[in-house]
Amino acid sequence: MINLAVPVVLAEMGWFAMSIVDTMMVGPLGPAAIGAVGMGGILFMTLMVFGLGTLLALDTFVSQNFGAGRIDECHRWLFAGLQLAAVLSVALMVVAVVGVALLPSFGFHPEILAELVPYTKHLVWSAPPLMAYVVFRRYLQAMNLVRPVMFALVAANVINALVNWVLIFGHLGLPAFGVVGAAYATVASRLVLAVSLFAIILYNERDRPSGLHDVPFDWEWDRVWRLFRLGWPAALQITLEVGVFAAASALAGRIGPLASAANQVVLNIAGFIFMIPFGIGSAAAVRVGQAVGRQDAVGVRRAGWAALGLASGVMVLSAIMFFTIPVTLIRVYTSDPSVIEMGIVLLFICSVFQLFDGLQTVATGALRGLGDTRTAMAFNLVGHWMIGLPIGYWLCFSGGWGVAGLWTGLSIGLILIGASLLVVWHLKSRVSVFVEAS
Repeated sequence: MINLAVPVVLAEMGWFAMSIVDTMMVGPLGPAAIGAVGMGGILFMTLMVFGLGTLLALDTFVSQNFGAGRIDECHRWLFAGLQLAAVLSVALMVVAVVGVALLPSFGFHPEILAELVPYTKHLVWSAPPLMAYVVFRRYLQAMNLVRPVMFALVAANVINALVNWVLIFGHLGLPAFGVVGAAYATVASRLVLAVSLFAIILYNERDRPSGLHDVPFDWEWDRVWRLFRLGWPAALQITLEVGVFAAASALAGRIGPLASAANQVVLNIAGFIFMIPFGIGSAAAVRVGQAVGRQDAVGVRRAGWAALGLASGVMVLSAIMFFTIPVTLIRVYTSDPSVIEMGIVLLFICSVFQLFDGLQTVATGALRGLGDTRTAMAFNLVGHWMIGLPIGYWLCFSGGWGVAGLWTGLSIGLILIGASLLVVWHLKSRVSVFVEAS
């Protein structure tokens, strides 16, 4: 599990580092720019995660066929993933354009809105390469080829930082684009990711029996539909999870620039750490799926519990870090004393739910390896949207807690979801039910 999880985790952290760099580099432009870039990024990703989550179904189909030794089927699922990604890209971009046009009607603070609209409008163009990257990434990962993904993300991060530096502030004789420059950098880095992973797949398949050249790239609507049918509950689960934090960010944006900036800084810190259990959960999906393909009931449970144990240790350490050195973490983003003061409170709240956040995302991945994507969706709907967010909204605006009230409500929801999914995994992994992947 560690051999697979470590490169996956590093890849996830490298992926998230791009948004951290964007937020850090617009920091000198002021709290409104920090809030706009952070909020624009999470609103865009809230829409995109439906597509990204749908493509997580590749974990199940590719890993189970790889475990069964059906490499030709792995290739067919890769092609089906690309076909589904093309359809999703067009649909999501249309929705994104409509969403950008509606942003002024959502009641954002005027200073934030002035930066948010142009940033998000240009960010939309990163959708097609983002979807292609996810397909290539899930395919490689399900076949235990994770180190090339990590190296590709390192290269993309370098390009992202360089383009940010040039375009945000106007270096090398170019004009200063401000927050729009950060959007251009994101588009460029995601294009690099997609192209580099495609090149890695071509290189890896050059001498493989039943290689890509032996499998025709035919449109198989039945296979695409099976991907979508398994993937949409996973997509909705992630959309519900990311969406609740997007909703909290939008509500924080209604309070004012300081609340929005503190919310975004803490969201970046907590989100970066969250990439560790998220990566472990992806590794759990692969390992559990491969065990299902081998018809190995003992291996299924061992893989899942190993991942849950790793994530628990990491998240306990992160909770201690949030509680003991909050100022050090926040100063990476800003030196504004008001933002730091507010961020300390939010990081304390984050420390309370860290363990349960890790448990819920790894249990979700392990269940996905079994072919179950609906259970996590249902628990996220109830925990986040029927319990956590309503409590957070009341504490924020009626209870007078401000942005801390929003995070308190989210904490309650995550604790309930994490505990519940742990029990579900324990019960389902004891039953030797194997999903036919072919």
